[in-house]
Amino acid sequence: MAQIAEIIKYEGDNSTFIWKHPCEDFNTTTQLIVHESQEAIFFMNGQALDLFGPGRHTLETQNIPLLRKFINIPTGGETPFHCEVYFINKTEQMAIKWGTDSKVQYVEPTYKFPLSIGASGEMALSVEDSRKLLIKLVGTERILDRNQLTTFFRAFLMTRVKTYIAQEMKASAINIFEIDESIEVFSKGIQARLLGDFEEYGVTLNRFFVTTIVKPDGDPQYEKFKELHFRQYADIAEAKLKQQTDVIYAQTEAQKTVIESQALAKNVLPKAIPTNKNVALMLLSTPHKTKALASLPIWVSVLVLCPASAVPLVVWSAVL
Repeated sequence: MAQIAEIIKYEGDNSTFIWKHPCEDFNTTTQLIVHESQEAIFFMNGQALDLFGPGRHTLETQNIPLLRKFINIPTGGETPFHCEVYFINKTEQMAIKWGTDSKVQYVEPTYKFPLSIGASGEMALSVEDSRKLLIKLVGTERILDRNQLTTFFRAFLMTRVKTYIAQEMKASAINIFEIDESIEVFSKGIQARLLGDFEEYGVTLNRFFVTTIVKPDGDPQYEKFKELHFRQYADIAEAKLKQQTDVIYAQTEAQKTVIESQALAKNVLPKAIPTNKNVALMLLSTPHKTKALASLPIWVSVLVLCPASAVPLVVWSAVL
């Protein structure tokens, strides 16, 4: 008779998703120890039976109703039975690498030319439904670690992720020449499309990152559109710079004109302006003064027509 296990506990590491206990013979007094972030499932003939969460459990008949019914374990007493026990690690597994195994073919949405790109990155997974994962993935292997899980998922991941990359590029109208600044939105879009695929296996895709886009550098058509794209930006920047320069030049010339006019007016007009209206008019009738002011018709108009009181009002900025 096989040796009966008195204590069942997890003996794997943190990178293991599923670990099968080497012993398969127990009785109704065996102790089951389940650590935090773990679940233990009794498995027989392809069926996931009783499930246990964190804690210490005695495998008495009331704790294993599905197994007891399945193999007809009598109630009461100490009864041996044969069954597989799997421990499921529900801790999030981070920094799992992924990458396309071939180029993704699609039509660039901005310039409408065919394009081939590759992509790679990282993802984080955790087990959501232990029963579903166990039934879907577990065969004869005792251990399913992150590398084995990635290998298992590689086939469907590669098929779907390439389709989703092309769909997301089109749906979000992401310009291939500006994709680096949209990489976060692009990653979230692909993650949203992949969620349902992983859920079929009882796994949650907690995070999905696109970290690298492999562009077809050197391809003549790609390089042609790349030059066109960045030439447009250069032309716009050049036009804006010229516009700013023209504005600054016009402002500078206007300021120079004001300064020169003020200096000329200071040299021509009398230093002391008459305080009497009649004296000002007499000043205009003086031949040499009139001749001098004739070169400044705007000043003459202001001095004669705009005095608001006995003191004439001189608007210096009127000289242009």
